[in-house]
Amino acid sequence: MDPKLLDILACPLCKGPLKLSADKSELTCKADALAFPVRDGIPVMLESEARTLTVDERLDK
Repeated sequence: MDPKLLDILACPLCKGPLKLSADKSELTCKADALAFPVRDGIPVMLESEARTLTVDERLDK
């Protein structure tokens, strides 16, 4: 994913920052505890497509 795109993307719910996962398959929002999928290099920023982060993921363990 282009770093410039990551700089301008924000969580669609809280408008907070997003972090790209290590395997580059998800964008995570710590504030809402959601992970948005990245499919074929395109972020899917729909709440209905997001998964809830686990407790360990929320705490960065």
